[in-house]
Amino acid sequence: MMIRQMDFNGFMEQLASRNRLPDTADVTPIVEAVKDRGDDAVRDYTREFDGIDLETFQVPDTELDRALTTINPGVRGALERAAANIRSFAEAQLEQLKNFTVETQPGVVCGQRLAPLNRVAVYAPGGRYPLPSSLLMGAVPARTAGVSEIIVCTPPAKDGPDPVLLAAARIAGADRVFTIGGAQAIAACAFGTDQVPRCDKIVGPGNRFVTAAKQLVYGTVGIDLPAGPSELLVLADETAVPERIALELMAQAEHDPDAVPVLVTTSGTLAERVRAELAARIPAIPTKDVIRRALGENGAIVVTEDLEQAINAANEMGPEHLSLMVAATEAVAPRLTTFGTLFIGDLSAVALGDYAAGVNHVLPTSGTARFTGGLSAVDFVRLQTTLSVNTEGLKQVGWAAVLLADSEGLAAHAECLRNRLHGHPKC
Repeated sequence: MMIRQMDFNGFMEQLASRNRLPDTADVTPIVEAVKDRGDDAVRDYTREFDGIDLETFQVPDTELDRALTTINPGVRGALERAAANIRSFAEAQLEQLKNFTVETQPGVVCGQRLAPLNRVAVYAPGGRYPLPSSLLMGAVPARTAGVSEIIVCTPPAKDGPDPVLLAAARIAGADRVFTIGGAQAIAACAFGTDQVPRCDKIVGPGNRFVTAAKQLVYGTVGIDLPAGPSELLVLADETAVPERIALELMAQAEHDPDAVPVLVTTSGTLAERVRAELAARIPAIPTKDVIRRALGENGAIVVTEDLEQAINAANEMGPEHLSLMVAATEAVAPRLTTFGTLFIGDLSAVALGDYAAGVNHVLPTSGTARFTGGLSAVDFVRLQTTLSVNTEGLKQVGWAAVLLADSEGLAAHAECLRNRLHGHPKC
């Protein structure tokens, strides 16, 4: 493994060449087959991709309840604490949105009200590592927002579903769990089958096939955001601890060979010390093969001329996770404008956000932080608007609306306004 070192200009060129979204061509036949043949297609693809024959997709409630009592009590306690913190943060997010009315002109009352979604699907990845934490990140904010029904989809395993994941589903308040995964699960949730109900929105990370399928069904169903490979940018100066930086890069790299771990630093000395820490620590980690691939193929150490250039590099990349390890955190943090979550100070490990602190770990990748944020309770409500106008209000805004309709050449718009105005002599 040799993590690349480059200057600011080289890093900018690398960012410009990023492939942002997977191709949907590979999953189009799967999605169309599930749309046309429903459960039969889901079974066929589960047999082909997972090597498992499924007659019934849903996990019985008794199995969910049993998982709560059989998993390690410490793990159950950790899940419950994580869920409580995620819930507290979600509640605080919702408090920023209110039902309200405002009189924009005398007699013109505009309103906003929050309406929860009816049914949401949370995708919980299986693959290399089952991720009960991802289930919590999707289901807890959805339940906090008041979603009526929450279903979970997770890929099947030959020895049955992961009991920790099932326990997480119970703790998060999920209503049903289905052991189906991949593009076929996404399509089933989007279109509905005999066993899987049609959902209003699908959230949660997955592999490139899951991501491509979510892109393909968007419009039929809502989605959170297309998730690319996991990313970390550590922004550090000479005061940072090389050991902690190396461990952050390794933690990010072990997600997947496609993960993108990056160090941007103003110190060439720090860069060399981090490189030495990586060389010393990686051989002892069980996930060393994945870490080496991710660091070697996608990782980078960028040495900038000064802090200003380092900040520009971070804002240009817009990483999923941005770890700030500089002396002047209070001065630098407000200048960082583009990220999924900002982790301020070297005690704020990214893994805390991944699991238990309360912030959501479903975050924008591949530069999409330029125009969107991470998953939140707000994603599970609709902001609906209302309008109520009386005679005085019609007088205030009616003729302005007529003039604008006429200017756009929309004669019926103007006529329906004139009809109301002429029917009220006071206008």
